[in-house]
Amino acid sequence: MTGNRSVGEDLHRLVDLRLRAVGQRYTRSRRALVDVLARADRPLTIAQILSRRRKLPQSSAYRNLVALEDADAIRRVVSGSDQTSRFELAEDLIGHHHHLVCSSCGAVEDFPPTRQLEQVMDRTMRDVALSSRFAPETHHVQLRGLCSSCA
Repeated sequence: MTGNRSVGEDLHRLVDLRLRAVGQRYTRSRRALVDVLARADRPLTIAQILSRRRKLPQSSAYRNLVALEDADAIRRVVSGSDQTSRFELAEDLIGHHHHLVCSSCGAVEDFPPTRQLEQVMDRTMRDVALSSRFAPETHHVQLRGLCSSCA
């Protein structure tokens, strides 16, 4: 799960391998973006990313986020009625988690799933697989409501 963790070389090595697999290089700017996202405790907007790494040009950040997303190193989380994109490292890199999404301001917070929630989701996925021709592989829960600032 995300948080104030140190960014390890293992993470950078995995991101480098994913980028190489899609014919991309792991540039200094992409590494800086991964550093920012790895240290975040929630998905970040472009503005939040740029405020944490002021030397990154905005146009470069957009292009590099797309390249990282194409390589499955990060994922886009869309929140709020304005469909604001936020970015976080891919779940397999940072651990399984879910999101609390404010339906008013669009703020997104990570929350770790409880064992009980995961058991219910696993049962639900098995039930779906048995009753349809759909083979679920994973799940992600977004609880929508009002954050403490908007409530």
